Formats: sequence, C-alpha cells, structure tokens
Amino acid sequence: MSSSSCNNSACLNEARRVAIFGGTHGNEMSGVTLVNLWVKNSAEIQRKGVETKPFITNPKAVEKCTRYVDTDLNRAFTPENLSAPGGDNLPYEVQRAQEINRIFGPKESPDAYDVIFDLHNTTSNMGCTLILESSKDHFNLQMMHYIKKAIAPASCLVLLNEHPLLKYSTSRSVAKHPVGLEVGPQPQGVLRSNIFEAMRVILKHALDFIELFNEGMEFPPCTVEAFRVLERIDYPRDANGNIIAMVHPNLQDCDWEPLNPGDPMFQTFDGKTIRYHGSGTVYPTFINEAAYYEKQQAFVTTRREALVASAIRKI
Repeated sequence: MSSSSCNNSACLNEARRVAIFGGTHGNEMSGVTLVNLWVKNSAEIQRKGVETKPFITNPKAVEKCTRYVDTDLNRAFTPENLSAPGGDNLPYEVQRAQEINRIFGPKESPDAYDVIFDLHNTTSNMGCTLILESSKDHFNLQMMHYIKKAIAPASCLVLLNEHPLLKYSTSRSVAKHPVGLEVGPQPQGVLRSNIFEAMRVILKHALDFIELFNEGMEFPPCTVEAFRVLERIDYPRDANGNIIAMVHPNLQDCDWEPLNPGDPMFQTFDGKTIRYHGSGTVYPTFINEAAYYEKQQAFVTTRREALVASAIRKI
C-alpha cells in the first residue's frame, strides 16, 4: 500500500486484502470464537471490493486452550525467526510464524496484506483498546478516529507502542497496516458476552471504514488521543526473584487512570505500601495482566498525547 502526496492529502492504495487473526493466544476466547464463526460464514465481515480472510493463527494452542505451546507467537515475528532454517525442529510457534509470513507477508514487502486485525483479550480492566504500532501510520490513525466516533459514547482507547526497547514482533506486524484489538476484562479460557459483542462492533466499524476509503471517501486531517507506552514496571522481588508484593488495591482495576508520584502502587504480603516515585503523572495499563507474570510485568506506564493524522484518500 504505497503512498504519495496529493495536495496535502496522503494518497494511499486501496486496502484490498484484509485478514482477521484470532487465537494468536489460544486462551483468549473472543477472537477465537469470532474467527471460528466467520470461517464457517464470512458474510458479516465481507465488504464491497475487499477480500477479508478470517484465520486461526495458533490452532494447537487453541485446541489446548493455552496461551501458546512452545513460545509466545505474538513475539515470534523477528527477522531471525522468519528466516531460521530447521523446519520441524523449530519451536511450533516459530514454524507457525514462518507459515503466516508466507501466507500474509512477506513482512515489509509490497506483497504483504494491507491490513491485519489481531484479536486479543486481557484480564486487565482496559475496556476496548486499539493498539497502534506507528504514530506515522495515517491510515490506521484515521481508522481509529473513525471507530472512536462511530462507537461513542462507548469508549475505545488507543495504545501506541513504538518504544524501541518495548515494542515486540507481533503476528499482525506482517501487514502494511497492523491493528491490535485488546478487549477486557475477561479471564483466560472464558467467553463473556459483553466483551464478545464489543469486539464484534469495533470490527464492524473498522471494515466499514476500509470500504468507505476504497470507495473514494476522503478523510480530513484529525487528531487522535493516544497513550504512548513509556516503561514496563515489574513486581517487587526478593534476591531469588520471587514476587514479594501485589498490585495495591487503590491501583487494581484502575487502567488508564492517572498515577501520580506518591500514589500507592504495590502492597507487600505483610501490608506495607510501596508508592510510585516517577517524575510525573503517568497512565498505567495492562494492570495485573495474568499473562504478564511470566514476562516480569505488573503493568506498563503510558503518557497521554495527541497524534495528528494527515488527510487521506485513495490514489
């Protein structure tokens, strides 16, 4: 999807090939269930002039209802993994990453799919969150602006992760325009109807946006509020690496709410409070996410900022 400048608008190729990934993590049930539904009958996700392909990314993990089999698929799309020889001797998810890259990529090539939506659930109290991998992706910024307006007064926040040390090699990164959709709170292996429906509605509006763009609608410049990932905060640990404190009750379930210097952050097992000592106010999210204990992460801090999207129209 190349771009050129046309009288102050970013001119982009039509988004003709779109994929919807479910089951990147096999125990995140909204995406698994929706994609399985659409594999059987894709009428709901088809739009004029767009080929939309629903796809289960990690079938073995889905079968076992576990996050992954050998290694996290959503961290596996590194240049090293995608070019690794070894075939059947590679970890299952690395083999799968290579296969997904063959079908939907190759990553960073003109042949890659235009858009990939990757559907995730979180155990954190994050509500609906769209995950953006680049603040310069004007197509995705315009799409997210459109979705936010379409679902108002319901809320859908934008998390921007382009931190050079904290961003990771996602399955959706194979596409020219990768979009993560994270909806919670929902326990692993559980399907909650409100979370399922919220995810379904956001996908509907996203696909509507692509159809409108392809039909020639011009989208004027806009501003999108986003939360930029700053830092990963781990649990306090002892000398052996064992966790010695929990997320403080004042912080638990308070995703996206301001955390100020001096505010309670953790509570030790004997009831002592550990406070936040950062230099200014941050907005924590992914608070106490179950899947991130193994990644030594209690939450991430973010900064709120306004991202400016250029006007866009199709070439």
